[in-house]
Amino acid sequence: MIEITSIDDERVRMFSKLTEAQLRMELEPEKGLFIAESPKVIRVALDAGWEPIALLCERKHVEGDAHDIVARIGSHVPIYIGSRELLKQLTGYTLTRGVLCAMRRKALPTVEEVVKDARRIVVIEAVTDTTNIGAIFRSAAALGIDAVLLTHDTCDPLNRRAVRVSMGTVFLVPWTWLDAPIHTLHKYGFRTAAMALSEQSISLDNPCLRAEQRLAIIMGTEGDGLPYHTIEEADYVVRIPMAHGVDSLNVAAAAAVAFWELRNP
Repeated sequence: MIEITSIDDERVRMFSKLTEAQLRMELEPEKGLFIAESPKVIRVALDAGWEPIALLCERKHVEGDAHDIVARIGSHVPIYIGSRELLKQLTGYTLTRGVLCAMRRKALPTVEEVVKDARRIVVIEAVTDTTNIGAIFRSAAALGIDAVLLTHDTCDPLNRRAVRVSMGTVFLVPWTWLDAPIHTLHKYGFRTAAMALSEQSISLDNPCLRAEQRLAIIMGTEGDGLPYHTIEEADYVVRIPMAHGVDSLNVAAAAAVAFWELRNP
């Protein structure tokens, strides 16, 4: 146990002074860090095999909400403790559960490895809101999506807020970055379904979609939607039927609806 009395203590700079980009590059590009917040999320990460580097904990939680985490990792990593007010100053906000864990990133699998046994996957294109990313991962885990692929203009799933909103499901659903065009998923046996408003779109409840053995559901940002070329190259363009003149849903809500309707037959 290491008592922290100053927000300028360099030993906890990873929690207070490093941006998300700096965390990713803190060691080496392939061995960067990320921050997991709250005992529940940290437990999920540990159970999934992610390596802890340091724990920052409000003093009262050492024998409280985080006692099992402290016992589990205490002999391997430093545990920094401090008052609630100090941790608030250090992080810039009041910690809901008073526990943060810095963890090492893993080398990500290839697309081929991620989709090998998958039947339903989601491709997230150009979604930059961390809350939406976390919510999509949570729905994917809950509603039977086998894997997540992200284009490089999408925000990092290991962003602190995305991890928190996902409730740790970013550690449960296989995911990786998609370097090639989306239509290259055809070579893995997937048909693609772009969620978009279009004159050529079919309803989400069209039976032909559920009948597909391997389906990639493509979600884009609710602001601009999916790019024209993505829609044009998709095997299906799919819309969610709406009422009361509403034209669309937030991307996280739309993803949950699509995942449920297009779940594995």
